Amino acid sequence: MLSAKSEIQVDTPEVRVTEWRLAPGSATGHHIHEMDYVIVPVTDGEMTIVVPGGARSKAQLSIGKSYFRKAGVEHDVLNETSTEIVFLEIELKS
Repeated sequence: MLSAKSEIQVDTPEVRVTEWRLAPGSATGHHIHEMDYVIVPVTDGEMTIVVPGGARSKAQLSIGKSYFRKAGVEHDVLNETSTEIVFLEIELKS
């Protein structure tokens, strides 16, 4: 599986904003979110979420339909579709 591309756009003591681009067949790699975060979809799409133990689920992204998650989420995010997925991840440091 290819690696997703990330670019940090903002990094202050309060917040970090990262743009994620998942080409078809790419993944973020297994990770644990150490901070609360907000996801802001830039494209529509369907992500495959893989949690420890291998359970898989689908997550729909809709442009501009943000969602919030608490710190501690542990997963890998895969793009098993034929189109690129792009979203902003806003991590709350304080």
